[in-house]
Amino acid sequence: MGRPRTNDEAVKERLVVCATEMLATQPRESVTVRAVAAAAEASTTAVYSLFGGKDGLIGAVRDRAVAGLYQDVSAVRTSDDPLADLYALAVAYRQWGCGNRHLYTVLFGGVQSFDPSGKVGAGDPIRPLLAAIERGLAASVLAGEATSIALSIWATLHGLVILELAGALDATTADAAFHSTVHATLRGWATPAVFRGLR
Repeated sequence: MGRPRTNDEAVKERLVVCATEMLATQPRESVTVRAVAAAAEASTTAVYSLFGGKDGLIGAVRDRAVAGLYQDVSAVRTSDDPLADLYALAVAYRQWGCGNRHLYTVLFGGVQSFDPSGKVGAGDPIRPLLAAIERGLAASVLAGEATSIALSIWATLHGLVILELAGALDATTADAAFHSTVHATLRGWATPAVFRGLR
């Protein structure tokens, strides 16, 4: 058993959960300190004392989303097959996104900016993807520039997850589209010899 949660920790958790849902479902300008505090049944003073204000609360939501996605994709085991690893990372990304709808929406809906040319931090969710791509380049199963490949794969995954979250695809169609589209994207970056084997 873990240690009992203090009152401050319980309030903090409620504020983060409420802020996450509001940021994912409402215009950002309507997500005020007062509105979040009311939804969490907390005082506005709690937002300032626990987070330093609205920006700190939004930062906490972003940090939770980044940490959650990183935890799931970094848990994917590395094998001797970089392409299989990339597919497994895609599966983990989809599962996290669909299982954490509000955090995913917040993460890629304006709170978190994605800069493919920026420095990759130790806990950046893109890190495991780049590592697998670099293994693929070193093994001559992928051809191209690592950042461009990563952006292509991420754009593909994001489009699929967003369509699924929006209810535009039923479960069967979503599964089929995920499999075929991810494989097509990987084939597009594969070296000629590997591409023929993936047809």
